[in-house]
Amino acid sequence: MNQGEVKVWDPFVRIFHWLLVLSFTVAWLSGEELETLHAWAGYAVTGLVLLRLVWGFIGTRHARFSDFAHRPAEVRAYLGDVMRMRARRYLGHNPAGGAMILLMLVMLLATALTGMACYGVEQGAGPLAMLSGMSAASGEVFEELHEFFANLMLLLVLVHIAGVIVESLVHRESLVRAMFTGRKHA
Repeated sequence: MNQGEVKVWDPFVRIFHWLLVLSFTVAWLSGEELETLHAWAGYAVTGLVLLRLVWGFIGTRHARFSDFAHRPAEVRAYLGDVMRMRARRYLGHNPAGGAMILLMLVMLLATALTGMACYGVEQGAGPLAMLSGMSAASGEVFEELHEFFANLMLLLVLVHIAGVIVESLVHRESLVRAMFTGRKHA
C-alpha cells in the first residue's frame, strides 16, 4: 500500500461489485434470446445480492449499511453541495452513493423475484415453479413487471456511473481504481 492511502473496500465488496456488473450485464444482454443463460445470470445476481445484504450487517466498516445509510434530508443536502461543487469527501460511500446502493439492491431483488415468478408461471421451473398453475395473464403481468424493474435498474446503473464520474472529478480521485485496489487517498 502506498503512503497516503488507506484501505476502504475489502475484497468481498470489490469481488461482489465486479461479479454483479458481469452477472447483470449477462442477464441484460441474454434477455429472451438465451433463456437458460438469462435465468442463471439472474440466479447469480440474486445470490450476490443476498450475500451483500448479509455483508451489509457483518462486513468491514465501510461495507456496513450503518456506515452509508443516511436520512433522505442528508442525501438531499449532499446532492445540493455536489451541485455547488463543495461536497464533503467521504472515505466510504457518500450519502448519495449510499442511497443509490440501497436502491439498487432493492431494485435487483425486485427484478430477480419477478423474473423467477415469470419463469415459474411460464416454464414451471425455478424456485417459484409452484406458480406454474397460474394463468397466462399472470405470467404476462410478471413479465411486464420484470422488464420494468430491469429497465429501471439499467437507468440506475447509468445514474450510478454518472455519479462515480462526478464524484471522481469533484474530489480528484478515481473511484473506479479504488473499486479495483480497495484503496483511496487518506
